[in-house]
Amino acid sequence: MAAEPIVIKFSHVVAPNTPKGKAADYFKKIAEERTKGAVKVEVYPNSQLYKDREEMEALQIGAVQMLAPSLAKFGPLGVRAFELYDLPYIFPNKETLYRVMDGDIGKKLFGMLNAKGISGLAYWDNGFKQMSANKPIKTVADFKGLKMRIQSSKVLEAQMKAMGANPQVMAFSEVYSALQQGVVDGTENPMSNLYTQKMHEVQKYLTLSDHGYLGYAVIVNKGFWDGLPADIRATLNKAMADATVYERKIAQDENDDSLAAVKKAGTTEIYVLPYKDRVLWHQAMLPVHKEFEEKIGRDLIQAAYNVAAQVEKEKAAAATAPAQKDKPGPTKTKK
Repeated sequence: MAAEPIVIKFSHVVAPNTPKGKAADYFKKIAEERTKGAVKVEVYPNSQLYKDREEMEALQIGAVQMLAPSLAKFGPLGVRAFELYDLPYIFPNKETLYRVMDGDIGKKLFGMLNAKGISGLAYWDNGFKQMSANKPIKTVADFKGLKMRIQSSKVLEAQMKAMGANPQVMAFSEVYSALQQGVVDGTENPMSNLYTQKMHEVQKYLTLSDHGYLGYAVIVNKGFWDGLPADIRATLNKAMADATVYERKIAQDENDDSLAAVKKAGTTEIYVLPYKDRVLWHQAMLPVHKEFEEKIGRDLIQAAYNVAAQVEKEKAAAATAPAQKDKPGPTKTKK
C-alpha cells in the first residue's frame, strides 16, 4: 500500500494569473512530478485560507506550510533588517538586486527568520516601482503636499516625507477608489500592479522612476521543512530554484507588457525621469538610508552599496573590453 503523500499547503493573497500565482502553480506541478507523487502541493490563492495579516501566524503554527509574502511584511514581524529591500534607490539595477538577494546578504536575512520558526527558500520578483499622480511629478518640488498612498512601512513613510509628500497608509484593495475620489493624489507601484488594478484610469500622470523595489520571499514552516526526508527536501529545493527562474522571467515580461498597455490606453501621460533628475530624487531620498541604518544594520546597507559598486565596475569593464580587444598589438620587428 502506497504511503500517504506529504501535503504542502501553499497559501498566497494574489490572483492565480499574477506572476506569483502562476509560479506557485508551476512549483506545484514540477514538485509533484519530480517527487513522483510523494509530495502533494495544495495552492490556495486570493486569501482563500488566510488574509494578508493572518497568514504569517498561520505559517508559524503550522496551519499552512508555505507562503510568499511581500518583503515589507518581515519588518512588522520583528525582523527589521528586511527593510533593506524597501530603501529608495538602494538597487540601481536588477543585476545588483538579484546579486543581493541570491548572495550572502539574502542568505543572512533568511537566517534571521529561523528564530521565528521560519525558513526562507527563495526571493520572487514583482518589479521596480514607478510614481503616479493626478499632477505631473517631474521634480522633487512637485511632490510638495501631495497625498501619496503607501503600504504599511516605516521606510516608505520616511521616503515620501523626504520628497515633501504626505504618506497615507492604505490597503491595496482600496487604492483605486481612493484615487478616483481624490482621497489620495497618487501612489507608487510596479507597472503590472498599476495596470491590473486599472489605476491608469484614475491617474493622469506616470513617472518612470525605478525609485524602489517590490518583491516577495517564499518561506516555509521551519519544523515542517527540517522534518522532511533529505532527498525530498533536496528535490523541492531544486524545484523552487526552477520556479524562481520562471517567476522572475514572467514578472519582467508582465511589467513590460503593462507599460505598453498603459501607453496604448492613452489615459495617462508617461514621463521617463531623466538621469539628471534621477540624481536629484536620489539625493532627496538618501537621508532615509541614514535614518534607518540602526534598525536595518549599517553593515547590511554598506554591503548592498558594495554589491552595486562591483556591478557598476564590471559593467564599465565590459563596455571597454571590445575596444581594448580591437587595439593593434605591438609591431614585431625583425631581428
